[in-house]
Amino acid sequence: MIAIIDYGLGNLTSVKNALDNIGVANKITNAKKDIVNAKGIIFPGVGAAGAGMTNLRAKKLDMLLVEQIQKGKPFLGTCLGMQLLFEFSEENNTRCLGIFKGNVKRFKTTLKVPQIGWNQVIKTSRTPLLRSTGVQSYFYFVNSYYCVPKEKSIVVGKTNYGKDFASVIQKNNVFATQFHSEKSGDAGLQLLKNFSNICL
Repeated sequence: MIAIIDYGLGNLTSVKNALDNIGVANKITNAKKDIVNAKGIIFPGVGAAGAGMTNLRAKKLDMLLVEQIQKGKPFLGTCLGMQLLFEFSEENNTRCLGIFKGNVKRFKTTLKVPQIGWNQVIKTSRTPLLRSTGVQSYFYFVNSYYCVPKEKSIVVGKTNYGKDFASVIQKNNVFATQFHSEKSGDAGLQLLKNFSNICL
């Protein structure tokens, strides 16, 4: 079973429906027992960084997620769920989980912010998460902020929106995407299949 983390900010039903569609057992939960026993974790997110971290701490999920990551459990962060893995976000001046070194910054561009819609992801390194999705696939984005990792080696996919930014990252058992896989058609479903296979 894959645990979809319920911390009050996430596109939970859409993620669940996508996993149901590809036949992957899953559960929307914030219960420690479910998360500890899960084969993998999906950490979705829609909304603001400040509210996200406040909710995580209130539900005592922040340290639990860090603990599960440190134990090697496969983990997929999506959109805000990617951004909260870093040390600090400019959004609400938020101290985040600190799994990855680096910050989250707001787009400064003449393009419309937030970015809303389909954009191209270009693979920059091999990762099992993007297997069979194509070298330059399109995924669905909704974001005003982007991640700036200090470790450039963890960036395995990039996207351009006024400037190149990290749209897919991986380090060991932790994967994250700035886009919404559950809203990204066949490529997004393939990514979720890939993650479920990693969890086996």
